[in-house]
Amino acid sequence: MKKIKLAVVGATGMVGSTLLQVLEENKFPADEVYFFASAKSKGKKLQFNNKEYTVEELTETSFDRGIDIVLFSAGASTSKIYAPIAASKGCVVVDNSSAWRMDPEVPLVVPEVNPNDVEKHKGIIANPNCSTIQAVVALKPVHDLFGIKRVIFSTYQAVSGAGVAGYNDLKNGLEGQPPAKFPYPIANNCLPHIDDFLDNGYTKEEMKMVNETRKIMGLPNLKVTATTVRVPVFDCHSESINVECERPVDLDLLIKVLSESKGIVVQDDVKNKVYPMAISAKGKNEVFVGRIRKDESVENGINMWVVADNIRKGAATNTVQIAELLVHRM
Repeated sequence: MKKIKLAVVGATGMVGSTLLQVLEENKFPADEVYFFASAKSKGKKLQFNNKEYTVEELTETSFDRGIDIVLFSAGASTSKIYAPIAASKGCVVVDNSSAWRMDPEVPLVVPEVNPNDVEKHKGIIANPNCSTIQAVVALKPVHDLFGIKRVIFSTYQAVSGAGVAGYNDLKNGLEGQPPAKFPYPIANNCLPHIDDFLDNGYTKEEMKMVNETRKIMGLPNLKVTATTVRVPVFDCHSESINVECERPVDLDLLIKVLSESKGIVVQDDVKNKVYPMAISAKGKNEVFVGRIRKDESVENGINMWVVADNIRKGAATNTVQIAELLVHRM
Protein backbone atom coordinates (compact mmCIF):
# COMPACT_ATOMS: atom_id res chain seq x y z
CA MET A 1 0.00 0.00 0.00
CA LYS A 2 1.13 3.54 -0.76
CA LYS A 3 2.68 5.42 2.15
CA ILE A 4 0.26 8.15 3.20
CA LYS A 5 1.21 11.65 4.26
CA LEU A 6 -1.63 13.27 6.21
CA ALA A 7 -2.13 16.84 7.42
CA VAL A 8 -4.74 18.36 9.71
CA VAL A 9 -5.54 22.08 9.45
CA GLY A 10 -7.20 23.54 12.53
CA ALA A 11 -5.79 20.81 14.71
CA THR A 12 -6.21 22.72 17.99
CA GLY A 13 -9.93 23.52 17.73
CA MET A 14 -12.95 21.63 19.10
CA VAL A 15 -13.47 19.56 15.95
CA GLY A 16 -9.73 19.36 15.22
CA SER A 17 -8.98 17.75 18.57
CA THR A 18 -11.78 15.24 18.00
CA LEU A 19 -10.37 14.52 14.54
CA LEU A 20 -7.16 13.41 16.21
CA GLN A 21 -9.08 11.12 18.57
CA VAL A 22 -11.01 9.50 15.71
CA LEU A 23 -7.86 9.08 13.60
CA GLU A 24 -6.23 7.28 16.52
CA GLU A 25 -9.28 5.13 17.29
CA ASN A 26 -9.64 4.12 13.64
CA LYS A 27 -5.91 3.44 13.32
CA PHE A 28 -5.78 5.64 10.24
CA PRO A 29 -2.84 4.43 8.10
CA ALA A 30 -0.77 7.62 8.00
CA ASP A 31 2.99 7.22 7.74
CA GLU A 32 3.70 10.92 8.21
CA VAL A 33 1.46 13.47 9.95
CA TYR A 34 1.56 17.28 10.01
CA PHE A 35 -0.54 19.66 12.08
CA PHE A 36 -1.30 23.22 11.03
CA ALA A 37 -3.21 26.05 12.70
CA SER A 38 -3.31 29.83 12.92
CA ALA A 39 -0.34 31.91 14.02
CA LYS A 40 -1.62 32.08 17.60
CA SER A 41 -1.40 28.28 17.90
CA LYS A 42 2.04 27.99 16.30
CA GLY A 43 4.44 26.03 18.49
CA LYS A 44 1.79 24.23 20.54
CA LYS A 45 2.51 20.60 21.29
CA LEU A 46 0.05 17.84 20.40
CA GLN A 47 0.07 14.19 21.36
CA PHE A 48 -0.91 11.83 18.56
CA ASN A 49 -0.33 8.06 18.45
CA ASN A 50 2.01 8.32 21.44
CA LYS A 51 4.22 10.88 19.74
CA GLU A 52 4.58 14.60 20.33
CA TYR A 53 4.10 16.94 17.40
CA THR A 54 4.62 20.67 17.09
CA VAL A 55 1.81 22.68 15.49
CA GLU A 56 3.00 24.69 12.52
CA GLU A 57 1.56 27.97 11.28
CA LEU A 58 -0.53 27.50 8.14
CA THR A 59 1.08 29.27 5.17
CA GLU A 60 0.99 29.05 1.39
CA THR A 61 4.03 26.77 1.45
CA SER A 62 2.71 24.36 4.09
CA PHE A 63 1.77 21.77 1.49
CA ASP A 64 5.09 21.74 -0.40
CA ARG A 65 6.09 18.35 1.00
CA GLY A 66 4.13 15.72 -0.90
CA ILE A 67 1.13 15.55 1.42
CA ASP A 68 -1.59 13.20 0.13
CA ILE A 69 -4.66 14.10 2.23
CA VAL A 70 -5.44 17.28 4.16
CA LEU A 71 -8.29 17.44 6.66
CA PHE A 72 -9.47 21.04 7.02
CA SER A 73 -11.33 22.15 10.14
CA ALA A 74 -10.48 25.82 10.39
CA GLY A 75 -13.56 27.66 9.11
CA ALA A 76 -14.82 28.73 5.71
CA SER A 77 -12.61 31.78 5.28
CA THR A 78 -9.45 29.72 5.81
CA SER A 79 -10.69 26.94 3.54
CA LYS A 80 -11.52 29.31 0.71
CA ILE A 81 -7.94 30.57 0.72
CA TYR A 82 -5.90 27.47 1.48
CA ALA A 83 -7.91 24.50 0.15
CA PRO A 84 -7.26 25.46 -3.50
CA ILE A 85 -3.57 25.96 -2.68
CA ALA A 86 -3.40 22.48 -1.15
CA ALA A 87 -5.23 20.97 -4.12
CA SER A 88 -2.85 22.69 -6.54
CA LYS A 89 0.06 20.96 -4.75
CA GLY A 90 -1.46 17.52 -5.36
CA CYS A 91 -3.24 17.11 -2.02
CA VAL A 92 -6.81 15.90 -1.70
CA VAL A 93 -8.63 18.19 0.70
CA VAL A 94 -11.50 17.00 2.90
CA ASP A 95 -13.05 20.25 4.08
CA ASN A 96 -15.25 20.48 7.15
CA SER A 97 -16.51 24.04 6.58
CA SER A 98 -19.39 25.45 4.55
CA ALA A 99 -17.02 26.89 1.93
CA TRP A 100 -17.38 24.25 -0.79
CA ARG A 101 -20.51 22.26 0.03
CA MET A 102 -22.75 23.62 -2.68
CA ASP A 103 -20.04 24.07 -5.32
CA PRO A 104 -21.19 21.89 -8.25
CA GLU A 105 -17.56 20.88 -8.87
CA VAL A 106 -17.08 19.59 -5.30
CA PRO A 107 -18.51 16.27 -4.07
CA LEU A 108 -20.50 16.44 -0.82
CA VAL A 109 -20.04 13.06 0.81
CA VAL A 110 -21.51 10.92 3.58
CA PRO A 111 -19.85 7.50 3.22
CA GLU A 112 -22.97 5.52 4.18
CA VAL A 113 -24.97 7.34 1.51
CA ASN A 114 -22.86 8.32 -1.53
CA PRO A 115 -19.33 6.87 -1.12
CA ASN A 116 -18.61 6.69 -4.83
CA ASP A 117 -18.92 10.47 -5.15
CA VAL A 118 -15.40 10.78 -3.73
CA GLU A 119 -14.16 9.66 -7.14
CA LYS A 120 -15.55 12.83 -8.72
CA HIS A 121 -13.27 15.13 -6.77
CA LYS A 122 -10.97 17.67 -8.40
CA GLY A 123 -8.82 18.10 -5.33
CA ILE A 124 -11.52 19.08 -2.80
CA ILE A 125 -14.25 17.05 -1.10
CA ALA A 126 -16.76 18.73 1.22
CA ASN A 127 -17.96 17.37 4.54
CA PRO A 128 -21.66 18.23 4.98
CA ASN A 129 -23.33 20.20 7.74
CA CYS A 130 -23.64 18.24 11.00
CA SER A 131 -27.43 18.23 11.07
CA THR A 132 -27.60 17.04 7.46
CA ILE A 133 -25.17 14.16 7.92
CA GLN A 134 -27.18 12.28 10.54
CA ALA A 135 -30.42 12.93 8.66
CA VAL A 136 -29.30 11.46 5.33
CA VAL A 137 -27.76 8.41 7.00
CA ALA A 138 -31.25 7.59 8.32
CA LEU A 139 -33.02 8.61 5.11
CA LYS A 140 -30.96 6.51 2.69
CA PRO A 141 -32.55 3.15 3.64
CA VAL A 142 -36.01 4.74 3.55
CA HIS A 143 -35.42 6.02 0.02
CA ASP A 144 -33.96 2.72 -1.18
CA LEU A 145 -37.00 0.83 0.09
CA PHE A 146 -39.93 3.11 -0.58
CA GLY A 147 -38.77 6.20 -2.47
CA ILE A 148 -38.89 9.57 -0.76
CA LYS A 149 -41.42 12.15 -1.91
CA ARG A 150 -41.13 14.82 0.81
CA VAL A 151 -39.14 15.41 4.02
CA ILE A 152 -39.86 17.67 7.00
CA PHE A 153 -36.98 18.26 9.41
CA SER A 154 -37.37 19.65 12.93
CA THR A 155 -34.05 19.78 14.73
CA TYR A 156 -32.99 20.18 18.35
CA GLN A 157 -29.34 21.15 18.09
CA ALA A 158 -26.70 21.20 20.81
CA VAL A 159 -24.72 24.33 21.66
CA SER A 160 -21.43 22.64 20.73
CA GLY A 161 -22.57 23.10 17.13
CA ALA A 162 -21.76 26.78 17.67
CA GLY A 163 -18.24 25.97 18.81
CA VAL A 164 -16.53 26.78 22.09
CA ALA A 165 -18.39 30.10 22.34
CA GLY A 166 -21.75 28.36 22.12
CA TYR A 167 -20.69 25.79 24.68
CA ASN A 168 -19.60 28.53 27.04
CA ASP A 169 -22.87 30.44 26.60
CA LEU A 170 -24.79 27.50 28.04
CA LYS A 171 -22.24 26.76 30.73
CA ASN A 172 -22.07 30.40 31.86
CA GLY A 173 -25.79 30.95 31.37
CA LEU A 174 -26.62 28.18 33.82
CA GLU A 175 -24.68 30.28 36.35
CA GLY A 176 -26.70 33.40 35.52
CA GLN A 177 -24.27 35.12 33.18
CA PRO A 178 -25.53 36.91 30.04
CA PRO A 179 -24.95 35.37 26.59
CA ALA A 180 -21.88 36.27 24.55
CA LYS A 181 -22.49 34.09 21.47
CA PHE A 182 -26.25 33.78 21.07
CA PRO A 183 -28.68 36.72 20.74
CA TYR A 184 -30.66 35.52 23.78
CA PRO A 185 -29.91 33.25 26.74
CA ILE A 186 -29.75 29.58 25.77
CA ALA A 187 -29.92 28.31 29.36
CA ASN A 188 -33.49 27.16 30.05
CA ASN A 189 -34.49 28.37 26.60
CA CYS A 190 -34.85 27.26 22.98
CA LEU A 191 -33.80 29.48 20.08
CA PRO A 192 -35.53 28.89 16.71
CA HIS A 193 -32.59 30.62 15.11
CA ILE A 194 -29.37 28.94 13.90
CA ASP A 195 -27.15 31.05 11.64
CA ASP A 196 -28.44 34.13 9.82
CA PHE A 197 -31.96 34.69 8.59
CA LEU A 198 -32.48 34.86 4.83
CA ASP A 199 -34.98 36.84 2.75
CA ASN A 200 -37.31 33.81 2.53
CA GLY A 201 -37.68 33.71 6.34
CA TYR A 202 -35.56 30.59 6.71
CA THR A 203 -32.14 30.53 8.33
CA LYS A 204 -28.94 29.53 6.55
CA GLU A 205 -28.88 26.36 8.66
CA GLU A 206 -32.34 25.39 7.47
CA MET A 207 -31.49 25.97 3.83
CA LYS A 208 -28.25 24.03 4.27
CA MET A 209 -30.34 21.02 5.27
CA VAL A 210 -32.65 21.50 2.29
CA ASN A 211 -29.95 21.92 -0.33
CA GLU A 212 -27.39 19.50 1.07
CA THR A 213 -29.95 16.70 1.43
CA ARG A 214 -30.85 17.07 -2.23
CA LYS A 215 -27.20 17.07 -3.32
CA ILE A 216 -26.01 14.14 -1.20
CA MET A 217 -28.95 11.94 -2.10
CA GLY A 218 -28.88 12.89 -5.76
CA LEU A 219 -32.47 14.14 -5.63
CA PRO A 220 -32.34 17.75 -6.90
CA ASN A 221 -36.13 18.12 -6.94
CA LEU A 222 -36.86 16.53 -3.56
CA LYS A 223 -39.40 18.47 -1.52
CA VAL A 224 -37.68 19.36 1.76
CA THR A 225 -38.40 21.86 4.51
CA ALA A 226 -36.68 22.42 7.83
CA THR A 227 -36.99 24.23 11.15
CA THR A 228 -33.73 24.21 13.11
CA VAL A 229 -33.68 25.00 16.83
CA ARG A 230 -30.81 25.52 19.27
CA VAL A 231 -31.59 23.81 22.58
CA PRO A 232 -29.89 23.91 26.02
CA VAL A 233 -27.98 20.66 25.49
CA PHE A 234 -24.17 20.62 25.40
CA ASP A 235 -23.59 17.79 22.92
CA CYS A 236 -25.46 15.77 20.28
CA HIS A 237 -28.14 16.90 17.84
CA SER A 238 -31.62 15.38 17.90
CA GLU A 239 -34.00 15.47 14.93
CA SER A 240 -37.62 14.69 14.25
CA ILE A 241 -37.83 13.55 10.63
CA ASN A 242 -41.15 13.20 8.86
CA VAL A 243 -41.03 11.43 5.51
CA GLU A 244 -43.70 11.02 2.86
CA CYS A 245 -42.84 8.08 0.63
CA GLU A 246 -43.71 7.23 -2.96
CA ARG A 247 -44.70 3.65 -2.16
CA PRO A 248 -46.52 1.88 0.72
CA VAL A 249 -44.39 1.51 3.84
CA ASP A 250 -43.61 -1.81 5.53
CA LEU A 251 -42.45 -0.81 9.02
CA ASP A 252 -41.08 -4.23 9.93
CA LEU A 253 -38.99 -4.30 6.78
CA LEU A 254 -37.78 -0.74 7.38
CA ILE A 255 -36.70 -1.48 10.94
CA LYS A 256 -34.91 -4.65 9.77
CA VAL A 257 -33.01 -2.79 7.04
CA LEU A 258 -32.16 0.13 9.31
CA SER A 259 -30.83 -2.34 11.89
CA GLU A 260 -28.59 -3.91 9.26
CA SER A 261 -27.38 -0.62 7.79
CA LYS A 262 -23.79 0.45 8.37
CA GLY A 263 -23.43 3.34 10.79
CA ILE A 264 -26.96 3.05 12.22
CA VAL A 265 -28.05 1.77 15.61
CA VAL A 266 -31.80 1.24 16.01
CA GLN A 267 -33.12 1.98 19.50
CA ASP A 268 -36.84 1.46 19.17
CA ASP A 269 -38.60 -0.32 22.01
CA VAL A 270 -41.12 2.17 23.36
CA LYS A 271 -42.73 -0.37 25.69
CA ASN A 272 -39.48 -0.36 27.63
CA LYS A 273 -38.82 3.35 27.06
CA VAL A 274 -35.92 2.67 24.68
CA TYR A 275 -35.26 5.46 22.19
CA PRO A 276 -32.28 7.59 21.11
CA MET A 277 -31.15 10.33 23.47
CA ALA A 278 -28.39 12.92 23.40
CA ILE A 279 -26.88 11.72 26.68
CA SER A 280 -26.37 8.20 25.31
CA ALA A 281 -25.15 9.26 21.83
CA LYS A 282 -22.33 11.42 23.18
CA GLY A 283 -18.91 10.12 22.21
CA LYS A 284 -20.33 7.63 19.69
CA ASN A 285 -19.75 7.53 15.95
CA GLU A 286 -23.07 5.99 14.94
CA VAL A 287 -26.43 7.53 14.07
CA PHE A 288 -29.18 6.39 16.44
CA VAL A 289 -32.71 5.92 15.11
CA GLY A 290 -35.92 5.27 17.02
CA ARG A 291 -39.58 6.23 17.47
CA ILE A 292 -40.09 4.68 14.03
CA ARG A 293 -43.80 4.80 13.26
CA LYS A 294 -46.28 5.53 10.51
CA ASP A 295 -47.56 9.06 10.02
CA GLU A 296 -51.26 8.36 10.03
CA SER A 297 -52.11 11.83 8.71
CA VAL A 298 -50.77 11.09 5.23
CA GLU A 299 -50.57 8.10 2.91
CA ASN A 300 -47.18 6.35 3.00
CA GLY A 301 -45.81 8.54 5.78
CA ILE A 302 -43.13 7.77 8.40
CA ASN A 303 -41.87 9.53 11.52
CA MET A 304 -38.38 8.91 12.94
CA TRP A 305 -36.32 10.32 15.81
CA VAL A 306 -32.64 10.57 14.92
CA VAL A 307 -29.77 11.45 17.28
CA ALA A 308 -26.01 11.70 16.75
CA ASP A 309 -22.93 13.30 18.24
CA ASN A 310 -22.54 16.44 16.13
CA ILE A 311 -18.82 16.78 16.81
CA ARG A 312 -18.16 13.14 15.94
CA LYS A 313 -20.42 11.82 13.17
CA GLY A 314 -21.53 15.35 12.39
CA ALA A 315 -17.96 16.50 11.78
CA ALA A 316 -14.79 14.62 12.76
CA THR A 317 -15.89 11.03 12.20
CA ASN A 318 -17.45 11.70 8.81
CA THR A 319 -14.29 13.57 7.75
CA VAL A 320 -12.08 10.63 8.73
CA GLN A 321 -14.42 8.18 6.99
CA ILE A 322 -14.10 10.19 3.77
CA ALA A 323 -10.30 10.11 4.13
CA GLU A 324 -10.48 6.35 4.59
CA LEU A 325 -12.42 6.04 1.33
CA LEU A 326 -9.62 7.98 -0.37
CA VAL A 327 -6.91 5.76 1.10
CA HIS A 328 -8.65 2.64 -0.22
CA ARG A 329 -8.61 4.17 -3.70
CA MET A 330 -4.92 5.15 -3.65
